[in-house]
Amino acid sequence: MSVSLYYSAYRTTPLTGTESASVTRVVAARTASFPYEDEESLYVHDQSADEPRQIVAGSTKMPFDPTRVLPVIAHLLDSVSELRRAIPDAEWRVHMDDLDVPWDEAEGYTLPGMRT
Repeated sequence: MSVSLYYSAYRTTPLTGTESASVTRVVAARTASFPYEDEESLYVHDQSADEPRQIVAGSTKMPFDPTRVLPVIAHLLDSVSELRRAIPDAEWRVHMDDLDVPWDEAEGYTLPGMRT
């Protein structure tokens, strides 16, 4: 059974050109710096007509190798934190299956004990 990280942002107005460029830049930079070539990295889906308020959405499957899980989670949560900071006025939801990942203004998205 696999676990995935899901991330999405909602608001009533679509992304501006500047915001779209910021999202593209963050995704490209964070994908390029992802630590493992053979694992899933940050992936932002195309916008869905079924969810007009959803302006960003993505998911990433966690690795099966336990030695890779924490580095992958840390990299992904840092990536999503950067996305949130690029679009701060959206309503964000980040979760691993049924576990919501809390937002901290100073640290961004993080899980307890992740940075120790």
